[in-house]
Formats: sequence, C-alpha cells, structure tokens
Amino acid sequence: MTDQTTTSTTTTSTTTTVGDAHVTVADVPTGLFIGGAWRPASGGATFDVRDPSTGAVLASVADATPEDGIAALDAAVAAQDDWAATAPRRRSDLLRRTFDLVHEHADDIAAVMTLEMGKPLAESRGEVVYGAEFLRWFSEEAVRIGGDYRTNPEGTGRGIVLKRPVGPVYAITPWNFPLAMATRKIAPALAAGCTVVLKPADLTPLTTLYLVELFRQAGLPDGVLNVVPASDAKALSAPVIADRRLRKLTFTGSTPVGSALLKQAADNVLKTSMELGGNAPLLVFDDADLDLAVDAAMQAKFRNVGEACTAANRFFVQEGIADAFTAALSERIDALRIGRGTEDGTDIGPLIDSRAVDKAAGLVDDAVARGARLVSGGQRVDREGTFYAPTLLDDVQPGSDILTTEIFGPVVSITRFATEEEGIRLANDTEYGLVAYAFTEDMRRGQRLAERLETGMLGWNTGVVSNAAFPFGGVKASGLGREGSHEGLEEYLETVYVLTPDPFAA
Repeated sequence: MTDQTTTSTTTTSTTTTVGDAHVTVADVPTGLFIGGAWRPASGGATFDVRDPSTGAVLASVADATPEDGIAALDAAVAAQDDWAATAPRRRSDLLRRTFDLVHEHADDIAAVMTLEMGKPLAESRGEVVYGAEFLRWFSEEAVRIGGDYRTNPEGTGRGIVLKRPVGPVYAITPWNFPLAMATRKIAPALAAGCTVVLKPADLTPLTTLYLVELFRQAGLPDGVLNVVPASDAKALSAPVIADRRLRKLTFTGSTPVGSALLKQAADNVLKTSMELGGNAPLLVFDDADLDLAVDAAMQAKFRNVGEACTAANRFFVQEGIADAFTAALSERIDALRIGRGTEDGTDIGPLIDSRAVDKAAGLVDDAVARGARLVSGGQRVDREGTFYAPTLLDDVQPGSDILTTEIFGPVVSITRFATEEEGIRLANDTEYGLVAYAFTEDMRRGQRLAERLETGMLGWNTGVVSNAAFPFGGVKASGLGREGSHEGLEEYLETVYVLTPDPFAA
C-alpha cells in the first residue's frame, strides 16, 4: 500500500463575490476518487451541481455507476488489512494533518459550501470549524483504543477483551452539512482502522470532494478512503450493501430512507449507525429567562436556514410567557435579512431546491387553514432562487401537518400549554427523538425534563448542542448509534473476548 502523490486532473474553479471582495475557489475535483486516484465514471456520465440562489450550474461531477461502487469497495477491501495494521499514531497523524489543511483552506471550503448549499457564508465558516473538530477529536482518540484484562469469577482463567476495526465501511452523507457530516463519519472510521467508501449527496458533492483532496495531500494511503458521487443513490448503493465484504453501513438522512437501508443491511447482518429525522420540541416555561430563550430559539430554528435535523420544529410555550415570547421572537424574525449566502450580512439564504420551498409553503398553508395565526412571513420570496420568508405561526392547532412533519425550513410553529405535564406530553407526541430544547431556571424541573423527555439529546437553556466531544444521536425513529465522543469510535470497532487458563494453576 503506497501513498498517493499524483494530483487531480478533473477540477472546477469558481470565483464569487463576498461583500466587496472576490473569493476564488481553489480547484475542486469533480471526479470519482477510487484506490488513491481521481478518475471519471466508468460510463463517462456526469451530473450538474447548481447554486440554489440562482439556479446556475457550478460544476459537472462524475456520476458513479454501480460498477464504480463495487470498484470503490474493491479498493477499500484491498487496503483494509494494511490499514488495520497501521500504527494508531500514523492513523492519528493523518487525521491531524488533514485537520490542519482544512483550517489552512477554510475560506475556500466555506465558499464552496455556500455556493452549492446556499447557507450564509458566516455559517459555512462555522461549519468548517465544527467539521474540522471531528478530525482533531478522532486523531486524539485513535491512540486511545483500549481493551480489558481480568480474572474470571471462578478464578480458573483470565479474560482478555480486544477491540479491532469492524472492516470496510459504506458511508452515505446528506446535503445540508456537506463537510461536517463527512468528517463525522470518515474520522472515526479511519481512527479505528476501517477503510471507507463514501457517497456524498448529489446536491452538494463539491465540499466533500474538496475534503478528500485535502486527505490525499495529507498522505492518505491508496484505497483507505474512496468517494463515489452519484445521481442515483439507490442503484449505486444496492450492490455495495449486498456485498458480503462490506461490514458497516452508516447513514445520515431521512427516516424512510434509513429504514429501507436497514432492511437491506439486515441480509448481511451489517453493523449499522443511523442518524435519521428529527421533529425537535422547544419548550419555554414561565420562569425562563426571556432574552436567553429568544436568542437560543433563533439559533435552534434558523441555523442553516432551518435545514437541519436538530432544528427546533415544534415550539411549546407556557401560557404565562407566551405573549411576550411570541412578540420578541417576531421582532427578531422580521429583522432577518434574506439574500444569497455570499452576500455580506445575509441571515437567511435559499432553501436547497424548489421542492423544499413547496414543502414549507404547504405546511404553513395547512396550519393557517386549521386555525393558526400567521404572525410573520408566510410567503415565497419574489426573487431569483429558491427562497422562502422566515415565518412565525402562533396558536398552531392539533392535527396540523406541521406538528408531525420535519419542516426543514425557516418556519416557527408555536403551541401554548398550561402545565409542565402537558408540555412534556406534547413534546413526546412524535415518532422522533433526536433532540429537544428546554428553557427554565428551575433546576429540579430541568432534571425532570432530562429524565422524561424522549430524546437522545437535550439543550437545556441553549440552542446548539452539537460538539465533537459529545455523543450525537437519537432514539425512536431518529436513529441508532452515536457519532462523536468516544461512543462514536465504538461504532467502528468490534469486541473480541479471549479466555486463557489460570497462569498460576499447577
């Protein structure tokens, strides 16, 4: 296994304007990365990546075929034994060098992300910092993979517990956080000693391809990380998941797709981790700090234009504070600036495509028809691109679609409640359980909420919970497994138990 040192021959270069400054996006690879080399798709086909704020084509990317998927798995399998045997310090150093390169190229990565996904440039820069942290965190965890040694209860032998890499991994990432969702899967897999085949979302593959080029520059060995963008995810994935050489499937995306992938993974009893949909409740109690709650609610709802599985969807506000909270939140929402993500001062960029706009509009129209009061927004934005105005709905009624559907857009839905018991019941009335947010100054109530809310994560008096050092994941239909922290590394390891005779026995 040799280090790949050749450069990409298939690239795109884009220049955009941010404020008064021109940002030149460095050459971004547009091919497949298989076995340490950039190459076209086997059939020669490509698909277009568009800027959602204008509809303009940014680049044409190689469109991987099922045969390309198997070729990528072939490369991962061929590299697996050598990579598993690579010293943990060398695996750690690769991740750390890539972390440094990501920060060195942070402005270009952020520009690429904003162009293909639409989020404001400030948020893209924030994602670069967040996404890079998984590289640093797991570079440190790579050298701390442990085991155990102990006497059996009968005293007749000694047990040794080993951790070893599960084997080749197939990772599928979404379009909304194209850097962080890639590093959150690649970093622990490589730290554990697993090789990877990654399929990025076809709406935002350029950021991931840029990341892979940085891995290559950091000294990535051939076949350890392979990337196959494709317009037909089902066709590409089916033969890869069905191949008995694959040992791990990790996916971030919608619950229906995750459920279908789990059914496919069952045939070969693959180790799986699924970060699926969310329908996060945000509870504001009468004793909450109003200014803190409003600030945090803006973060929890409008970060990433609301296109996040962690976005607060269902706001439940206790009756005593509801009028004040709604008025303060409406004032903040009305002040949000809509524009291209590359424009200075933009708060709300475009949604990813026209289907997302149609979905947001349909949910708002349904809620209003069922009796909700439209306080702010509630309309498509009359400008080029796929924009929807930040919206606030109050008095949302039971039975409204917006209470059971992951919004994935800049829409706030407020329902009022009377008692703590009612608030908890409303919050738990969902098939999902990824994250919840709660605002109360009562410490005992906060502890009760931590134990009674059906969620994998809880933001108590804060609107952002994501951190590479802590376990990210949900319960119920929001998924299986955890990403980040030491729990995230365990997802890529298997446990082996060895029993030996008592060394002191006669």
